[in-house]
Amino acid sequence: MDPIADLILSFTKFPGVGNKSARRMVFYLLKRDSAELQDLGRRIATLKDELCVCSRCGNVSSGDPCPICSDALRDRETLCVVEDIDDLVSFEQAGIYNGLYHVLDNRVSPFDDEDLSPESVEFLLRHIRDLRAEEVIIATNPRMEGDLTYYALLDILRGLDGPEEKSGGKLRVTRLAFGLPVGGSIEFADRMTLHTALESRTTALRD
Repeated sequence: MDPIADLILSFTKFPGVGNKSARRMVFYLLKRDSAELQDLGRRIATLKDELCVCSRCGNVSSGDPCPICSDALRDRETLCVVEDIDDLVSFEQAGIYNGLYHVLDNRVSPFDDEDLSPESVEFLLRHIRDLRAEEVIIATNPRMEGDLTYYALLDILRGLDGPEEKSGGKLRVTRLAFGLPVGGSIEFADRMTLHTALESRTTALRD
């Protein structure tokens, strides 16, 4: 196969990249000098070697624990559960949340034959117990898979104990309000939309 066509095909495998965008990227790269291309290739080739998964929250960073979990100034009573790292980055870039996160890295999607694995459930429960969290915010995306994941998490967290001296013994579980567009993704939401959804979150569980 022609090297240009081969690279264009490779770029179209990226999320949200169509054939036209892939062609633009390839022809942009053709205008760069060899040293710049070699440096880019090295960064891509060693990306996974230089990163690790945080053993506390599932975030990806250059250290374990990640900078968010290591930050003593973060609110350690509130845990925001997101579907993937893209959503975590969106919250951090918006600068509207100062608690900790938990990355599920999977979801409930019958059409894709996906479900929450026992390992991911245990990872989440251990994180909640270790933090002695007072509130868990379920920040799944406002579409069918996000709703199914939300209800699955609700069943898992139902009746889970929180810190007696702070919450009266039961964990408070909340969900982002529907300021987010139905069928959309957290990663594409603007700062104001995310802020409204977070501030107007609704209580899902609290006995």
